[in-house]
Amino acid sequence: MSNVKLTENFIKDRVKLALAEDLYPYGDITSNLLKENKVITAKLISNQNAIIAGLLFSKHAFKKVDKKTKFIVKKRDGSLVKKNSIIALVKGKANSILIAERVALNFLSHISGIATKTNQFVKLAGKKCKICCTRKTLPNYRVIQKYAVKVGGGTNHRFNLSDEFLIKDNHIANQNIKKLIISAIKNKKGKKITVEVDNLKQLDQIMGLKFNTVLFDNMSIKNLKKGVKIAKKYYETEASGNISLKNIKSVSRTGVNRVSVGSITHSVPAVDLKLEI
Repeated sequence: MSNVKLTENFIKDRVKLALAEDLYPYGDITSNLLKENKVITAKLISNQNAIIAGLLFSKHAFKKVDKKTKFIVKKRDGSLVKKNSIIALVKGKANSILIAERVALNFLSHISGIATKTNQFVKLAGKKCKICCTRKTLPNYRVIQKYAVKVGGGTNHRFNLSDEFLIKDNHIANQNIKKLIISAIKNKKGKKITVEVDNLKQLDQIMGLKFNTVLFDNMSIKNLKKGVKIAKKYYETEASGNISLKNIKSVSRTGVNRVSVGSITHSVPAVDLKLEI
């Protein structure tokens, strides 16, 4: 993975953009009706069992609106919380807290949603099989979403197209699979090489070539098990395609080393959170 980190400056920048989107052009015209000097303490509460992630985004949302607002953490990123748990307390001027409320909750609920769903997959897959995210992420929010996957116990796949060679079906449709692999080997310069196959015949064609990982895409459990048995002594093995909470146990039991799941980033439900005054 590329050396991309979720730094505090990055978080502040994202929060700044989100607040600008929410407040353009006249600010929060409703919350500005409140008396500016009224100080309150609000509770940030989870309405469901969840893995919490993204608290710094919430903190900086409130701080960006009013630096005097206090954000008192009761749970930390990675914490498993139960329904009705208090995650944090927010103390400050009422109008400032309400201005930042939705941005703070949007970040936290989305990031926690990814961490929660990832953790569900991780538990079902067991200790011997890694759950990986993909590049199916919101544009410009990949760093955030991949952070959430890690908090949930998952593993980050390649961050972008420069990280490793991943020879997929559409590459193979344009050129012979063996030639592509040989070309990747010549140009790898320390990069890993993963080759996608969607049937056992393709696997037979590439056995013996020096690459790192075989990616079995959209294969039946029966064929996946056969493929893993053939390849596991020589390559790392990975499965992808239509992976769900219903079938992840069956997939992981084939002995595959890792499973990549697009749904943990591209269509995960947000965690239900609320700010209670």
